[in-house]
Amino acid sequence: MTSLHADEAFLGHYQLSHDPFAPRVPGFKFFPAQRKPVLGQLHHLARYSQLLLVVTGPLGSGKTLLRQALVASTNKQSVQSVVVSARGAGDAAGVLRQVAQALDVSTAEPNAILKQVVQLGLTGQEVYLLVDDAEQLDESALEALLALAAGTPEGRPHVFLFGESSLIAELEQISGEQELFHVIELQPYEEEETREYLAQRLEGAGQGIELFSASQISDIHESSDGWPGTINQVARDAMIEAMIASRSAVKRPKMGFTMPKKHVLAISAVVVVAVAAAWLIPGRSKAPTTAGAPTEQAQLPLGKPTPNVEFANSGQPTNLPMVGQPVMRGPLAEAAGGINEGDDGVPVEGSSATPPTVTTTAPPAGVPAGQPAAKPAPAPAQVATAKPAPVAKPAAPAPVAKPAPAAKPAEKPVTVAKAGATGSSWYTSQPTGNFVVQILGTSSEANAQAFVKEQGGEYRYFKKVLNGKPLYVITYGNFSSRTAAESAIKALPAKVQAGKPWPRTVASVQQELATTR
Repeated sequence: MTSLHADEAFLGHYQLSHDPFAPRVPGFKFFPAQRKPVLGQLHHLARYSQLLLVVTGPLGSGKTLLRQALVASTNKQSVQSVVVSARGAGDAAGVLRQVAQALDVSTAEPNAILKQVVQLGLTGQEVYLLVDDAEQLDESALEALLALAAGTPEGRPHVFLFGESSLIAELEQISGEQELFHVIELQPYEEEETREYLAQRLEGAGQGIELFSASQISDIHESSDGWPGTINQVARDAMIEAMIASRSAVKRPKMGFTMPKKHVLAISAVVVVAVAAAWLIPGRSKAPTTAGAPTEQAQLPLGKPTPNVEFANSGQPTNLPMVGQPVMRGPLAEAAGGINEGDDGVPVEGSSATPPTVTTTAPPAGVPAGQPAAKPAPAPAQVATAKPAPVAKPAAPAPVAKPAPAAKPAEKPVTVAKAGATGSSWYTSQPTGNFVVQILGTSSEANAQAFVKEQGGEYRYFKKVLNGKPLYVITYGNFSSRTAAESAIKALPAKVQAGKPWPRTVASVQQELATTR
């Protein structure tokens, strides 16, 4: 499934100039109504507040996009922006080294950096110090940044930290009772904002919001909880699922009316029986007999009881409306389909579905009408006569459909399907505040079962309905926090990570299960 995320197939199918839902799209800027005041608030606090400013939100909430907007909206003549990443350099030495290099300071120490900030202030330039992935900063780095934010009476940089909510607890522990920082928490998009976000993403890639229906947009918003990073992933998955479905439909040849094979065999059987019956109509020329053995062809007048059909292993005779039917053996019985069939429609050898031998004769003398006649010995088909004598043999019948279904054997249980059902009940039994990692979604339950069976361990799947069709969603693990789920993603195999898995709450899964039911 993850191979279906290949950019070439995805972009070519929808005629996109680039992946509209990539994490970083050059030039993309989207600020819903609720985010524009946040940007203005950051500028206001940078000018009038003496505190370190913290912007928090979960992974994929748009923190980096907001940071880019803050840098882009500053006056380049009066503000020098220094962007630092805490990823891979979360200690004080790593952070100060990046700041010193950006400000052309030879010594990576807080005092040396502050001196340079003061010098820039004398020339009319302020310094904005912006740190991405700030939740990865350790205690030493946070203490160094708080010292820079406090500055000196002569000047100080404006320090902005963009990170997840776990950052707040670390800062509170360092600050104690002092008010050293101000927090701005980002909020998820409303559904209309999700629609506008999708439209702008698609328009930037050469398409429009028409690629999604209104119900699809609602499903994307609900599944992503309104966070833009997750919206990207869910929307991309939905488009790929639609691409797979449309390609599967194209591959199926469009043909005229085609009668099923079994129906064709059944009609053939009727034709063969009718031809055989014609040979037995009274008035036809009689076949030659052996010398000294006068024969009399048995006739079944219309006013008398119809002959009985006896099925092997059955004690119940069945009346047939036709008269004068020949014995059905060999090719006819072998051609009849059974209940237990192989993949190609052929009955499994030795199974209980192997068609029974069928005999049709007039009741012999001494046997009451309606009772099964004795089973004839295997021999070429022949018509019952008053006295044994060879008669004209009808044309060899062609293979026909089975005369009657054999007893249906017990169905084999599907082990993996039961595991899927158990998986659904597992989700409903977990705390709503826990997290799972969504790996992928597929419209084929067989694919989901195969993936879970291959990976094993903590992989499960559940069934939801997307656009009126079933979607089987595979998840991994069970975590008490989003941070733990994100850490687990980094340890997943490379081919699983290729599908860009993302954490989601158990509550959102339970809601989808409730909707499906």
